Amino acid sequence: MDEVFKALADPSRRRLLDELHSNNAQTLGELCHHLDMSRQAVTKHLRMLERANLVVVLWHGREKLHYLNPVPLNQVAERWIDKHQRRIPLALSELESGLEKTEPRK
Repeated sequence: MDEVFKALADPSRRRLLDELHSNNAQTLGELCHHLDMSRQAVTKHLRMLERANLVVVLWHGREKLHYLNPVPLNQVAERWIDKHQRRIPLALSELESGLEKTEPRK
């Protein structure tokens, strides 16, 4: 999961994932067309996304197509987001109780 967070930390890689989300199965050239960065930079970011298993590459003839793999993102959501989201009402209630108990600072 560390590789996923490391990959998601960069805005360019998040943009690549967004691009694949809107239009999956793109070639390197197609991805470069939508982004304001060099082919080498896009390749470097795609390798990082592949290492994190967020992007899967499949060959279709001579074309190398990049696909979004949503499984690691779903695992992050289940492990971190869903767990904390269910607790939000309780956490807000606890915060409110704690605030009511403290005296205002002078």
